[in-house]
Amino acid sequence: MAELRHRGGRDTDPTLQQQPSEDKGSDGEQKVEKDGVSDSESKVDSGVPDVPAPPDDTPEVLNKALSGLSSRWKNWWVRGILTLAMIAFFFFIIYLGPMVLMMIVLCVQIKCFHEIITIGYSVYHSYHLPWFRTLSWYFLLCVNYFFYGETVTDYFFTLVQREEPLRILSKYHRFISFALYLTGFCMFVLSLVKKHYRLQFYMFGWTHVTLLIVVTQSHLIIHNLFEGMIWFIVPISCVICNDIMAYMFGFFFGRTPLIKLSPKKTWEGFIGGFFATIVFGIVLSYFMAGYRYFVCPVEFNNDSNSFQVDCEPSELFQLQDYALPGVLQTVTGWATVRLYPFQIHSIALSSFASIMGPFGGFFASGFKRAFKIKDFANTIPGHGGIMDRFDCQYLMATFVNVYIASFIRGPNPTKVIQQLLALRADQQLHIFNSLKAHLIEKGLLPAVEEAA
Repeated sequence: MAELRHRGGRDTDPTLQQQPSEDKGSDGEQKVEKDGVSDSESKVDSGVPDVPAPPDDTPEVLNKALSGLSSRWKNWWVRGILTLAMIAFFFFIIYLGPMVLMMIVLCVQIKCFHEIITIGYSVYHSYHLPWFRTLSWYFLLCVNYFFYGETVTDYFFTLVQREEPLRILSKYHRFISFALYLTGFCMFVLSLVKKHYRLQFYMFGWTHVTLLIVVTQSHLIIHNLFEGMIWFIVPISCVICNDIMAYMFGFFFGRTPLIKLSPKKTWEGFIGGFFATIVFGIVLSYFMAGYRYFVCPVEFNNDSNSFQVDCEPSELFQLQDYALPGVLQTVTGWATVRLYPFQIHSIALSSFASIMGPFGGFFASGFKRAFKIKDFANTIPGHGGIMDRFDCQYLMATFVNVYIASFIRGPNPTKVIQQLLALRADQQLHIFNSLKAHLIEKGLLPAVEEAA
């Protein structure tokens, strides 16, 4: 510690510097000209090294076409054009099917992890921490191996049992996963350097929190997809709609600041985005609920070795009559209205996307302000990095997964049968006799007299 306290210049550990107290007499509400960080915040965070600002990657053709506009309107057009391009790409990957969607989720996860880890490396690169990036990517590999192994065992059970190597890997999957993680843990301990202990543990925590935020929640997105593509598309679309409409309402009508963490956010955009997203969610759900391709669970067909999306839609996706309240009957003249039950659930999804979803963005804004950066990266001109676009999606994915488990999902007979088939013959016979006795007791099967 004494050595660290006496080290100066570029090798001084920013995490160990004494942070000056806030000057109560200063104007703490004044903004720094570029990133919106207040004067007092700049003083408190002066020990944090700056992250180099990424260059402007706006396509030259757009720069030339929009050269005559003010920076405000130029940014509006760049964001709008790139937004339409991303929406078109989203429709295209939906058309390609669930397998492509899963691969895209994995690619997005890796890119988001790369952006966050790169920020950590950019801040602390001058310390030459041994194995930091190597161990970060190794832990990403370990966590993905664990989660995707669990998914394969759960949803591809028959295929796993059919192939001997897969069956062995499935049986010892968790032990292998733990052994892989333990190897990385030991590598981290061996990489500790006496003068950088605290900083290395900070970065170890940085990596694990990033894994928790990015990898765990992207795994939940894939689980939502297996429940039916509608549980994947509607929540993501609601977040996109809320982001777009909140920006539009705020751009044209915004006057009242919403939160200091994100100075450009306004109450007008927040409220306008909420009502627009509710309407959008109901309309989109009505359209998608009528197609089996969207509502049926994604299952693996062992005969064709491919995914299939075909089933008899559940009651959740069948039109039903709902009686309107008296006030609405007077206004509309309708006594009842025909809706899919899923549309009722879509109101909950849209409400969460509009009210709680933005807090994922506020969290990301606070993170970026802490390191004095505007965006996580410059992957998408006018939008920043991939993480800038998915900061709300990860929070939404967790909510959808919890919502399905709490209010939608029931026992799955297919999975029960798969587990029974993996038992020994004597265990299967015991369960058969127990189930038969239970059904006879319930009167669902006729009693059979035992032979003398």
